[in-house]
Amino acid sequence: MNKESIFRNKDALSIKYSPEKIYHRDEQINALSRILAPMLRNEKPSNVFIYGLTGTGKTLVTTYVTTNLENFTIKHNIPLKVLFVNCKMKKVADTEYRLLAYLSSLLGEGVPATGLPTDEVYRRFYSALENIGGNVVIVLDEIDALVKKVGDELLYNFTRMCETIKDVNLSLIGISNDLSFMEYLDARVKSSLSEEEIIFPPYNYEQLKDILFDRAMVAFNPGKIDEAAITKCAALAAQEHGDARRALDLLRIAGEIAERNGDERVVEKHIDLAEEKLDLDRMSEAARVLPKHSKIVLYTVLCLLRNRDKVLTGDIQKYYEHICEQLGVRPLTQRRISDIIAELDMQGLINASVISKGRYGRTREITLSLSKATHDKILLQLKQELDL
Repeated sequence: MNKESIFRNKDALSIKYSPEKIYHRDEQINALSRILAPMLRNEKPSNVFIYGLTGTGKTLVTTYVTTNLENFTIKHNIPLKVLFVNCKMKKVADTEYRLLAYLSSLLGEGVPATGLPTDEVYRRFYSALENIGGNVVIVLDEIDALVKKVGDELLYNFTRMCETIKDVNLSLIGISNDLSFMEYLDARVKSSLSEEEIIFPPYNYEQLKDILFDRAMVAFNPGKIDEAAITKCAALAAQEHGDARRALDLLRIAGEIAERNGDERVVEKHIDLAEEKLDLDRMSEAARVLPKHSKIVLYTVLCLLRNRDKVLTGDIQKYYEHICEQLGVRPLTQRRISDIIAELDMQGLINASVISKGRYGRTREITLSLSKATHDKILLQLKQELDL
């Protein structure tokens, strides 16, 4: 007789799942609903900028509110179209042309993949908007990725469009994980885009527990996961800036590990194994796409930290130069290495804290928060990629 599966509905732990109840985001749901409400009276709403760290419910809440808005307008015969774009999608939002072509296609206007002048693509997009009329919401998720690729002129054109296009109440919703993103925008764009702002704070431990217990009820068969495993998962995610997405990933991977091992239920040890796997996967992918000198610096740091708890910036230069000599590449200056260390810290690959050495100035103290197994695997990966 086959054993009952640990999972009942694994999709409940995925990013695409829409729960019946969204916990601890009533304030944000109400704020976004109020901003978009004028569309129910065929009036133009404000543009809105939504920001908060990864895994704080920004996309979930936006999807929930816009879906409910669409359902209401269908019942009451109010024209509304929601265009949702994840700006990190390849071949969709990596150029101005492709984004406009994609948005046009969502409105039923065909635009060839290449070949038209940008002005003509804008004209077709404008025409498609005017033809559809009524209310249109454009959601640009991970909007910072778009601006990094194509600049903010596109956003300026969009916000101007919101003001001038005929017979259309157009609202732009920008969503970003980068809390400092707005600082880099042109003043014209900033004033138009952020007519309204909604902030999503990180979830705390108690809030994450509520979310995880709710999802676990749907995702796992009865009796297949310990409460202690769920609370541990919430505690770990609370330490990671309240990232609910990471918490759900931990639960899912823990369940997969338990099932693969033939275990009856998910317990705390499976959460530990899942955390190690997540850290390895994240670090492995982040390390894989680094430029060559960044890989050399990271490899140097990992080598030095094999037998130490921490290293200082000054410890790195000599060993880094030795690795460069082995590879036959010219070493970078100490200042540039310091910049790379700061970049690796921002990506979460290392922890680099600035410490004062009194009259000798300041330096960075570098540590890792990885298990030995993960440390060794990333070190081996870099060694192979650098051909050392």
